[in-house]
Amino acid sequence: MPLTTPQDLISFSLRAIGILGVGQTALAEDFQDAFSALNGMIGQWNVDRWMIYHEITESISTTGALYYTVGDGGDFDIPRPTRLESAFFRQLVTSVPNQIDFPLQILQSREDYNMIALKTLSTFPIYIFYDAAYPLGKVYPWPLPQTGLYELHLTFKAHLAQFDSYVQSLNLPPEYTEVLWTNLAIRLNAIYPGSSLSPATTALAKASISRLFTANAQ
Repeated sequence: MPLTTPQDLISFSLRAIGILGVGQTALAEDFQDAFSALNGMIGQWNVDRWMIYHEITESISTTGALYYTVGDGGDFDIPRPTRLESAFFRQLVTSVPNQIDFPLQILQSREDYNMIALKTLSTFPIYIFYDAAYPLGKVYPWPLPQTGLYELHLTFKAHLAQFDSYVQSLNLPPEYTEVLWTNLAIRLNAIYPGSSLSPATTALAKASISRLFTANAQ
């Protein structure tokens, strides 16, 4: 049976731990619990760079602001990331497309940013700090890039979207299918006291994670 929906993954994982037999269907309560476990697992994966198959770069024109918000509805309107992977600013000149990009050095902690004495200095930017606040993160370029002269480009891990329903299509590369059902089986084994997790399933989960690590390394 092809695993093309969350419902397929859940049923396959429940069979793998002996909760369902061939041809049986899970109760609605079991589906809901497993669905929550599946989405929780994906939420955890978004923290790890090696679980993400690519990165995205987003940009905005600078306004001279002290910081720019990152997250749903923010200046960078994307799912809130946990960290900033890289950044650069682009000097806007009239000779398009010959615009020059300058990398920004990432300050890794609030303590590093706090050591800047004059945080409102406005000139050629050198550094950037990302505060992964919730629900909106904030990026602080420094010195402050002036209005209309630059674009700020930020690179983040792409976001693995959690599922909205049991029957939506899996929109992930095919190498994620085995990672999903095997690791979901491990989580469901912790939920169902009478379940049985075979060493083969555990080995498959570890091997599939290892292959993702190799495939996603950049």
